[in-house]
Amino acid sequence: MTFTLTPNNVYALTGPSGSGKSTLLSILAGWTEPTGGTVRRDSVRSIAWVFQNPHGVAGRTAEDHVALPLLARGMLHADARREARQRLARVGLAAVASAPFHQLSGGEAQRLMLARGMAAAPDLLLVDEPTAQLDTTSSDAVNQALSTLADDGTIIVVATHDARTRDACTSAIDLAAH
Repeated sequence: MTFTLTPNNVYALTGPSGSGKSTLLSILAGWTEPTGGTVRRDSVRSIAWVFQNPHGVAGRTAEDHVALPLLARGMLHADARREARQRLARVGLAAVASAPFHQLSGGEAQRLMLARGMAAAPDLLLVDEPTAQLDTTSSDAVNQALSTLADDGTIIVVATHDARTRDACTSAIDLAAH
């Protein structure tokens, strides 16, 4: 199988359980060596991963979670806070910016992780099953958030079983077909 991933696209990585979606994410991240073939990461200097189960610091606010990678990139505190709020608004979380992580719903926490992942300004963002444990309303909100992230110059790859998540992406790579 040969494919090229380009910036400003969100790729759905689909296929049945056991088809290698998570393994391919791990290979793309550079954590696992492929058993055959090659992977070239041209112009990919930084990689972020949003895992299936969102984890955060219970008492820290949503804004804190998104501001952290901005601060780590050297942004001034006030600027990081302002950008964090903008990123939260972009994924539909403006109303919960000051809410502590433990008060967020599953869908809110997953969208928060997407905003935090993008705040790290990665060249490649890997997202593993972002809607796997969510109800339809929360899944739809996550899918909408995914579709808003494609224009930041980042390559986004989303492993998913969810047809709605696949449809929210700009392209699909079906591992069952290969």
